Amino acid sequence: MREATGGRLDVAAAAAAAATAAQPMREATDQTRGTWLESIAESIQAAGPELIDLAIEETHLARGRLEGELARTTAQLRMFAAVVREGSYLEAIIDHLNPDATPPVPDLRRVLIPIGPVAVYAASNFPFAFSVAGGDTASALAVGCPVIVKAHPGHPLTSRRTADAVRHGLSAVGAPDGVFGMVEGFDAGVALVQHPAIRAAAFTGSIPGGRALADLAAARPDPIPFHGELGSVNPVVVTAAADSARGDELAAGLAQSFTLGSGQFCTKPGIVFVPKNSNLERALPESVPSQTAPMLTPSIEKGYAAGLGRIASHDDTEAVVPHRGADSPSVYAVDASTFLEDRELFTTEVFGPTTLLVRFDDEKTLHAALQALEGSLTSTLHAEPDEDIAHLLDELIQRSGRVLFQGWPTGVAVSWAQHHGGPWPSTTSAFTSVGATATRRFQRPVAFQDAPAGLLPSALRDENPLGIPQRVDGVLRPARATTVRG
Repeated sequence: MREATGGRLDVAAAAAAAATAAQPMREATDQTRGTWLESIAESIQAAGPELIDLAIEETHLARGRLEGELARTTAQLRMFAAVVREGSYLEAIIDHLNPDATPPVPDLRRVLIPIGPVAVYAASNFPFAFSVAGGDTASALAVGCPVIVKAHPGHPLTSRRTADAVRHGLSAVGAPDGVFGMVEGFDAGVALVQHPAIRAAAFTGSIPGGRALADLAAARPDPIPFHGELGSVNPVVVTAAADSARGDELAAGLAQSFTLGSGQFCTKPGIVFVPKNSNLERALPESVPSQTAPMLTPSIEKGYAAGLGRIASHDDTEAVVPHRGADSPSVYAVDASTFLEDRELFTTEVFGPTTLLVRFDDEKTLHAALQALEGSLTSTLHAEPDEDIAHLLDELIQRSGRVLFQGWPTGVAVSWAQHHGGPWPSTTSAFTSVGATATRRFQRPVAFQDAPAGLLPSALRDENPLGIPQRVDGVLRPARATTVRG
C-alpha cells in the first residue's frame, strides 16, 4: 500500500529521480543551466497573478509586498544564471609543475564540482523568495545539483502552484526529469534529510527545528553538510552622540524596521542598545503603529505571545509600548545590568513585531552587554561622523555576518557581495544563503595531480576553452570577455 503524500515512499521516489538526474546535471554546460533558471523565472512570472492571489489567501501578506517578493524571486533566478555563466564560481586554479619549489610541486589543478542532490526546507515568512523557488533552490540548481524541496505547511497551495511553474519552466527547455521535486509533511522532512541520495541540506526556520534537522544530518552513517539559517536578534547600537543628534529620526526608522512584515523578517532588529534617558526611547511610542497585519501562522502567533509573556513578566522590564493583544506591536526596555543578569531570557529571539531596548550608562557597560550576545545575521551601528567607533565595530564584527552603518537591517539585497549568515545560532555554517556565493554551499573541491590533458575538466585546461577566470601559478587571470560560454 502506498503511503499518504509526504510519506517515505514519496521521498524515496523523488530521491531516486534526483539521483538519476545528478549525472546529466553535472554534464550540462553553464550556459544550459543558466537557460533552465531563466525559463523557471519566466514560468513563475507568467503564473504571477495566480501565485500572488494564493499567497494573499494563505499568508495574509499585502499584495504590494508579495509582488515585490515575486519580482525578487525571478530576479535572483536570473542572477544565478549570470553567476554560473561568468565562471568564477568554479574557483579554477592551476599550479604547473615546479620541481625547484620546496617541496617540489607536481602539476596540480583544482576546481569545484556539484555535491549532488540537495534537500531544501522552505521558510514560512517568504512564500516565494525563501520557499519553493527561492535562493536555496536557485543556487543549487545553478551549480548542477538536483533539488528536492520540503514545502512549508504555512502556504501549501502557493507551494504546489510554484512547484508546477518550476516543473513547467524546466520541461520547456528540455531539462532532465528529476532535476526538481517537492514533498510535503513532517515525516517527509525527517525522511528527506536522512535519505542516502541527499548530499546536503538547506533550511530557513526556527532554532529547534533547524537543530533537530542538523542533528539528523550529523547522525547519518554518512554525515552531510547542513546549512541552516535559524535565530537572530540583529543587535543595533545607538551611541550617545547619535541619539542626541537625531534620536527622533532613529525612533521612526526603528519603528518602521521592527514592524515591517509584522516583525517576521529574519533580519528584524530585536535588541537595541541606547543610552539611558535616550531621545530615541522618548520618541518611539509616537512612531510605532497601533496594529500590524495578521501573523503568518497560528504557531508563529503563539510563539510571539509566549516570548512577549516571558519578557513582560520579568520584574525589571518596563513597557515602552505595551502589548495590546493579537497583531499589536510592542517595545520593552531593561537596564544593561538586568540584561546581563538574565542574558538567556533577553537574548532569545521573539519572532514578531517587538523589540527590546537595553539602556547603557557608559561605553564600559555597553561593551559588557555586547559581549553577552550570541551570533546574529546582522548588526547595526548608528554613530556620528567624528566618533571613534573602531572598538564598537570590532565587537559587532565578531558577532554578526553583516554590519550596517546608519541604516536598518530589514531588506536583504541580492548581489555578488551580499552575505546572509553569521555565527551560531544565526546559521550553522560560514556560508551565505543570499547572493552569488550561496552557490559555494553545494560544491566541493577536487584536485587533479599530473592528470593527462585530455582528462581534465574544461575549466582546468591551459587553453581555457570556457574563457573563465583562472588562477595560474598564483596569478589571477580574468575571464576572456569575448568568449561565448557554451
